Amino acid sequence: MQSIDDKVILKIKKAKRGSLFFTEDFLSFGSAKAVAKALERLVIKEMISRVARGIYARLETDPVFGVLKPSTEAIAQAIAKRDKARIIPTGSLALNALGLSTQIPMNAVYLTDGAARKIDLGKRKIIFKKTSPKNLSAIGQISSLVIQAAREIGKDHISENEKQIIIDRLKNEDPYRLEHDIKLAPEWIRIIMRQALKKDTDE
Repeated sequence: MQSIDDKVILKIKKAKRGSLFFTEDFLSFGSAKAVAKALERLVIKEMISRVARGIYARLETDPVFGVLKPSTEAIAQAIAKRDKARIIPTGSLALNALGLSTQIPMNAVYLTDGAARKIDLGKRKIIFKKTSPKNLSAIGQISSLVIQAAREIGKDHISENEKQIIIDRLKNEDPYRLEHDIKLAPEWIRIIMRQALKKDTDE
């Protein structure tokens, strides 16, 4: 008969390297306590890695860079998928994602309609801030980032260069999604976003 450890490692090995797993993914193999103990033993044997509390992975290895840890975004997306929650990067995380800032924030902050929580990744943290569904209504990946990034900069502080970067990024957004999301933005951000739509139709 297979032990819980064997069942857990078999399931992890079937997935591609770098895939993220939660303790609850293995509850069909035993109680929460038994599964937690099995995962702990596999971490000690270095068969799997503990990414954060209750989150595990069999990490990818690169011939040059060595062990590759999952990105903060991958961890945040995996948690959102598990919780069936929506998330949007906000603040300096949105600025960095759009190329408006080269600074990588120590804390990756996301707005969510799921539970508010902090995930400790050692030196960095993922922070989920509960928000109203209205703030998560944007459907475009780029346009939703733009709304958050522009809010972070502020109406009176945004430069012409930053506006141009935003317009250039929005050219890669699906026009239907962009038109939908423009309606959700404050008026001063709408003006910037509309320019991307105008240039898109001009070309």
